[in-house]
Amino acid sequence: MAKTKGPLTEAELLKMPEKDYMNAAQLAFFKARLEAMRDEILEKAAETVEHMREIEAVADPADRATVEEEHTLELRTRDRERKLLRKIEEAIARIDDASYGWCAETGEPIGVPRLLARPTATLSIEAQERRERLQKQYGDG
Repeated sequence: MAKTKGPLTEAELLKMPEKDYMNAAQLAFFKARLEAMRDEILEKAAETVEHMREIEAVADPADRATVEEEHTLELRTRDRERKLLRKIEEAIARIDDASYGWCAETGEPIGVPRLLARPTATLSIEAQERRERLQKQYGDG
């Protein structure tokens, strides 16, 4: 088997046989992806802090209202990212304890394509759909 140089690409990941599911190379790929997502969120959070300081310099009430609205939208986005950051940290912990990539409900593989689309997934597509049907049926949410 030929060794690839550097980290795997998505195409190489998708071509790997099922027996290689969540091997060291795949775990390293997802850990690097999750860490990059985490770093990007943390960088945006730092930028938000800088933007929030700018409001003090706006004297015109109309301009101030516009800036405050922009800050409100930015804070909502950061709040969503804060929740995603928690999921990213949990996913990295699952990589470290070797439970990453396995459905939390069934123990079955979540699947590489799903993890590429949503690296923080904890459920297989089937388990996620079942959970969503139950939530809709019982009005949870």
